[in-house]
Amino acid sequence: MDQAPAKLAHNVTRLGHLDLQGAGQVTVQGNYAYIGHITNKEQLGTSILDIADPKNPKVLCQMPVGDNVSHSHKARVAGDIMITNMEQNMTAIGRKADELPKLRARLNAELGRDATDAELAAKLGVSAADIPEVDALAKRPYNEGGFKVWDISDKSKPKLITHHRTHGRGVHRFDMDENYAYISTEMPGYIGNILVIYDLKNPAKPEEISRWHLPGQHLAGGEKPTWPGRQHRLHHTVRVGNRLYAGCWHGGVYMVDVTDIRKPTTLGGYNYHPPFPEPSHTFMALPRKINGRDIAVAIDEEDHAHTAEEMAKRKGRPHGALWTFDITDPANIKPLSIFEVSELESPWARTAPGRFGAHQFQENWKGGDTLVYCAWFAGGLRIVDVADPSAPEEVGWFVPQPCGGKNCPQTNDIDVDERKLIYVADRYCGLDIVEFKR
Repeated sequence: MDQAPAKLAHNVTRLGHLDLQGAGQVTVQGNYAYIGHITNKEQLGTSILDIADPKNPKVLCQMPVGDNVSHSHKARVAGDIMITNMEQNMTAIGRKADELPKLRARLNAELGRDATDAELAAKLGVSAADIPEVDALAKRPYNEGGFKVWDISDKSKPKLITHHRTHGRGVHRFDMDENYAYISTEMPGYIGNILVIYDLKNPAKPEEISRWHLPGQHLAGGEKPTWPGRQHRLHHTVRVGNRLYAGCWHGGVYMVDVTDIRKPTTLGGYNYHPPFPEPSHTFMALPRKINGRDIAVAIDEEDHAHTAEEMAKRKGRPHGALWTFDITDPANIKPLSIFEVSELESPWARTAPGRFGAHQFQENWKGGDTLVYCAWFAGGLRIVDVADPSAPEEVGWFVPQPCGGKNCPQTNDIDVDERKLIYVADRYCGLDIVEFKR
């Protein structure tokens, strides 16, 4: 018997919509929204929107990336300073690059010889012609990676203050406040992204003041990773009080003390890989205790199943999920629950090319101190109340219609403003402004 079609919204009303290029991140401050765009033909980097009237958002300005080998898909703002990332464009198999070293070693051992490009490609679900490109990626010079600092006192005419270069593939996601930037980037002597903290007292010359990394990443310091490629690395950190909460991909989640900002200290970590397959994306503490316990939430990124072939291969595999943790004792972090969304909740759950599963949540508590607003790719916006951390409850959702000729939505990022309005950005196209009421 066929299932009834999924209801596309519950307790959520759309107030406004804007057709935009696909977005990697949306940040809201006051009456303005800042959009970091996914790589596109127009080489669009950042858009600044006037959202004073949420029913009629307006584009104030759009800024190009500045070259054809980079993307600038993240933007953060503090006061009149904006930071945007600069990261190297990936190849056709892009996100699969980290799987290649492990796969090659396994196949070589099984076959008793070097695996051919065709054999590697068959396992990855890509063309054999893509394999040499991935191998060459690490050897290809790339000099634009880092971050740009902007003066946005005039929102219609941002002024570039500096382009601070880092290393390797450059900067991915990051956090910032009025004093510091918490940058996730590759750096010389390390494998994969690490944390580099910069003092922003002089925005024209960001000053590196400290670093933090996973044990095993510092190759130049004699450390040896126990994982293949870049599988254990910092995705990014979120600061809450004097602690940083780090999502570390297949390395799990970590808590870092920055009471002394120049000497970050690891407090504890928890890794659920294996058995769970999807990498840890974002980790963040709740703003208050619940029943005397300190609680944190983490969210995975659904990192696979873009094509019909991949979807068939991953049948029965858990999707990316939202986690709750008891972090009262950082040296003994305890998982409390997992929240997942059924494929029945979206008509596009198994629509290729695309992903269905968790990706990201809002990195603030403006909407409510136990409400987590999650971007769920083809599942749209999911609003989860973790007032009972052992039994998260979904209290609202909004699944956008596909746009731009695409065959499914891909909700990529969420932010919430002081009015408790929610900004829903799609990695393909479009920005929705919605309101939650229950």
